Amino acid sequence: MQPRSPLEQAIDRYLGFLQSEENKSTLTVQNYRQSLDLFLSLSPLTDPGQISKITIREFKQRLHEFRTRQGKELGVRTKNHHLTVLRAFLRYLTTEEEMDCYPPDRVKRFKEEERKVKVLFAEELERLLAAPDTSTKEGKRDRAILELFFSTGLRLSELRSLNRRDLNFQTREISVRGKRSKLRVVFLSDRAVAALTEYLDVRIDHLNPLFIRAHQQAGNALPPGEEFRLSRISIYMIVKKHALRAGIVTNPSPHTLRHSFATDLLMNGADLRSVQELLGHKDLSTTQIYTHVTNPHLKEVHKKFHRK
Repeated sequence: MQPRSPLEQAIDRYLGFLQSEENKSTLTVQNYRQSLDLFLSLSPLTDPGQISKITIREFKQRLHEFRTRQGKELGVRTKNHHLTVLRAFLRYLTTEEEMDCYPPDRVKRFKEEERKVKVLFAEELERLLAAPDTSTKEGKRDRAILELFFSTGLRLSELRSLNRRDLNFQTREISVRGKRSKLRVVFLSDRAVAALTEYLDVRIDHLNPLFIRAHQQAGNALPPGEEFRLSRISIYMIVKKHALRAGIVTNPSPHTLRHSFATDLLMNGADLRSVQELLGHKDLSTTQIYTHVTNPHLKEVHKKFHRK
């Protein structure tokens, strides 16, 4: 077996640091691992000390040339994510290991265009929510998933990780641990409560996960039942399947429901700070991507209330 290079060893130490000292989630560490593995595969470097202005430039060029298994180019946001992870790694080397290496702040990100938010019109949303066949257990589950997405604005990973005990039907609240392990509270609408209750009432198992596959086999399994928890891709495809069934041509994803949740709040008068809290955004600037979606509403407000 070929010994690991000093650069690979430093990456291993960094990922261990993220877990032991920064308390990063397993998913976050996996994402960082993927980014740094890509850096290793696209750069011929074997030592952190070899990282320089020239090697960073070469890495950025190779990011432009890189193609996924499907033959697609990486998007600008994805490229910037990989550069952000590299910067964080360099920051760790300089601050935690006191290594003399390339300054992280000199790793410049690519310029991004202003993000455009895809949302569903009210009529499209109603068609999507009504698409599952609730005469089956899977249909009841899928309806509950869709209603929960729109009621709470949860991220896909947050919804997937929910357990039955996380639901508080009395207060109609769910405590969610989001990015950076930050805890926040989201709220259940009447429709979400009804859909979740209808789904849980037909569950014959005693497993922990809120959303599961193979309901029949799950009925004979013992807790906790992690092997029955729906995967990220399964939940993603559930949304896609019912959007297709509902005849929605914009090809929405779980994140579209999150965008629709935020936009619905703003269009109905919620303030940006409150929406920031409900979405679990660290910075208000992230939430401000929704303001251009609500501009038509602001125009109507101006027309209605501004003195002629």
